[in-house]
Amino acid sequence: MPLSSRHERRDGAGPVKRTSRDIRTANRYEVLRQIIAESPTSRQELAAATGLSLATVATLVGELLDLRMITEVGFEESAGGRPRGLVAVNASGGALIGVDIAETYVHVELFDLALNVLARAEEDMRPGESLPEQVVGHVAAAVGSVVTQAGIEGARVLGVGVSVPGQVDRATGISEYAPNWDWHDVPLLDLLSEYIAYPLYLDNPLRAVAVAELWFGAARGSGNAVVVTLGTGVGAGLVLGGALHRGVSNSAGEWGHNTIVLDGRLCRCGNHGCVETYVGAPGIMLNLRELSPDSELLHPGDQTATVAALARGMRTGDPVAIEVVRHTARYLGASIAHLVNLFNPEVVVLSSWVAAALGEPLVAEVREAVARHALPRPMAATEIVLSPIPTDPACLGAATFALEGALQSVGQRSAKRTTPARTKA
Repeated sequence: MPLSSRHERRDGAGPVKRTSRDIRTANRYEVLRQIIAESPTSRQELAAATGLSLATVATLVGELLDLRMITEVGFEESAGGRPRGLVAVNASGGALIGVDIAETYVHVELFDLALNVLARAEEDMRPGESLPEQVVGHVAAAVGSVVTQAGIEGARVLGVGVSVPGQVDRATGISEYAPNWDWHDVPLLDLLSEYIAYPLYLDNPLRAVAVAELWFGAARGSGNAVVVTLGTGVGAGLVLGGALHRGVSNSAGEWGHNTIVLDGRLCRCGNHGCVETYVGAPGIMLNLRELSPDSELLHPGDQTATVAALARGMRTGDPVAIEVVRHTARYLGASIAHLVNLFNPEVVVLSSWVAAALGEPLVAEVREAVARHALPRPMAATEIVLSPIPTDPACLGAATFALEGALQSVGQRSAKRTTPARTKA
């Protein structure tokens, strides 16, 4: 939908009024998003999908053609009128890089402008290997690897989107608080810019995964959706009114740090009984240890191996694995019921690596648990599904942040303004 003149955001002080340039950039991004999702498409279809006027769409399409981000691809017949011109994304018009920094790994994927994956790289992060300089080293190595694999010129990389857990300030590129690493006010993009000579854009995986689902996944076409990320940490990306909801300080969705058990387990955020301590990967390991301390399914110190063992156990009917997943689903279902009651979404998507590993058996248990705790009316309107995205959704979403930043930079250059300090050519 077209963007209004006011947008709920905060740049250090308070909510600010968006300029006409901001709105134009956002509308250009929305038109390009629709073209990527629906190529080929006509200007008339774009106007209907975005709610913008046909004249505005025609102008924005012209700008994207000038930027070589899209291309004319012929005509389609229209009932009783002139043939409609079709446009499609120009996949070779540039490249985008998405970076998923997690507690146990760094994933990097390089995409063309149609958001097809051209190259992938992964760096494992061992326990205790979480100093900012160490993380930056892994990211730099993986970014260099995907550029080499893809065989592209550096000038074709329009930007690098970086997803990092915890509270982040998009405007300054600072990781304000990452509880699982005890990071406070880490100037992450400044550190990365010493090694990566492309424009850099920082955000949180809750937002990245939600955007990926909104563009290409189970939330596509939904006006209201909740995307639950299940990994070492957990959280909820929110899609409200068909758009990503960030909150006034880019902090919306920190559902994993809501209290689910009074005076419960100590969380690394400092509180007790947080959702994350019962359904995040370390919490699942503790669930297993409490149920069966000597279980062969438990791999101390290795979250990935333990979750994989539980997944195999579920498939083979191992009673311990079944009970651990059922126990975890009880906490997860009760917590998701809060989201269903609060936001009344069309769909709740279970995403990230723990959800992918445990798969449909976990989803089935969660559906039953949510139904026991949510109010009947919002529950009846909500579908609970596993993410269908075959690649890393955080990388995919992070790449869209780079695309958004590239379009913003174009608008700034066209207005003869300097590019943000975050950008390094």
